[in-house]
Order: sequence, then C-alpha cells, then structure tokens
Amino acid sequence: MTSSELWTRASAERYDAEENEMSSAAVLGPTLDFLAELAGDGRALEFAIGTGRVGVPLRRRGVPVAGIELSPHMAAVLRRKVDEDTLPVTLGDMATTVVPGEFGLVYLVYNTISNLLTQDEQVECFRNAARHLAPGGRFVIEVSVPPLRFLPPGQVAVPFDVSDRHLGFDTFDLVEQILVSHHLTRDGDDGRYRRDASRHRYVWPSELDLMARIAGLELERRVADWDGTPFTQDSAKHISVWRRST
Repeated sequence: MTSSELWTRASAERYDAEENEMSSAAVLGPTLDFLAELAGDGRALEFAIGTGRVGVPLRRRGVPVAGIELSPHMAAVLRRKVDEDTLPVTLGDMATTVVPGEFGLVYLVYNTISNLLTQDEQVECFRNAARHLAPGGRFVIEVSVPPLRFLPPGQVAVPFDVSDRHLGFDTFDLVEQILVSHHLTRDGDDGRYRRDASRHRYVWPSELDLMARIAGLELERRVADWDGTPFTQDSAKHISVWRRST
C-alpha cells in the first residue's frame, strides 16, 4: 500500500456528479483525441482509473483499455458503466501493481501523480509505467504546475475556486513539498456545507523529467493542455509525454 489517501464509498458515489464539468465533451474531446492518437492500434493502461471518466469513453473510441485503481469504491462505480471483459480493472496502487501484458500507452491524468505523497513513490510510479510499456511506448501525465508564484511572503494559502456552491483553496508545506486541498461544498439547499481535505505532493516538470530518466524514459513532448497549446512559464498545467526507447 502506498501513502495515497483512499477514496471512501461516499466520495466515490459523489465523484461523477461533482466532476460533471470535467466529463463534458469540451473537456473530454481533446483528451480522448490526444490519448487515442498516442495509443494507435495498441493497448492503453490507465493508472488510478477511478470511475472511468477517461477510460470508459476511450474504450468506446476503440482503444483497448485496462486500469489500476486503489479504491474499491471508485472501481465499483466504474463497473456499473462497463463490464470486466470490456475494461478490466486491477485493484492496487499505481506505484507497484503489475497487470499482464505490454501496452503502447500508460497514462495518468488530472493531477493524480500528486496522490503519491513521497518522491520515492512517484519515482516508483514511473518505473511501474516503464515496466508495462512496450518498446516505443509512451507514458503521459497531466498535472498542474505548483502555483507558488501566487504566494506572497508569509502566505501559505492559494484559492482555486470561489463560487456560490464551493470554496476551494490549497495550503502549502514548502519544506515537505506537500499541499492540502481544502473544500467547502454546499450540501443541499438548506445552507449546510460539507468540508473535505486531501493531501498531495506537488512536483515540478523538471523533477518529473528526472524521474523519467531514472525509469529509462525520455521526454518526447510537453504542452500546456490537451489541445497542444505550447507550454510556457505562465502555463498553469502541463501534459507531458515520455517515451520508452528500448
């Protein structure tokens, strides 16, 4: 078991509704186009597949997809959408769990690399991706650039969503490279709010590149979004593609 925090049954049941915008055609379309092109005629493996937000529609595109998922509750929600023969899912952590066969693509989306709370575990995640890749295969990660430039001296919190139904902000431990995402979400229409928090290890693009080199992977491409916008110093996130040469 890794240091990743485990999604509970209640969180898993709420996940699709709360991430409805991330499942929209506008968001998913470019994501699926990007991944399907890289997969080509090969198989794809999604680390931390969750409820299948990406994996299920990618399978419907004709890409054979398998998944690894730590939370049995998230996997149970996915299983309502698609059967095991169509999209097999193995319960386990993405740093050490091995599934049969080789893949042309391994991918990890939506900041999920940060669920591994130590650098060693993140390195092992890269090694596990390389272990599953066929020669010439790619490992893709979508992750935010740490927003530390928004922290003035003495401040440890950065808001990322302020709306009628949700207040979200991150607090930072700059020594341990840990951020905690705090959420206050309106629960119903009676004025009550639900409070949640989750820990993450934020990571820099250059640090990820070194992890890739340790695992025998080489950076092939880095862009700012799934549409392929060039990555710059002002980009809020990046999509990075590393290739296994041998």
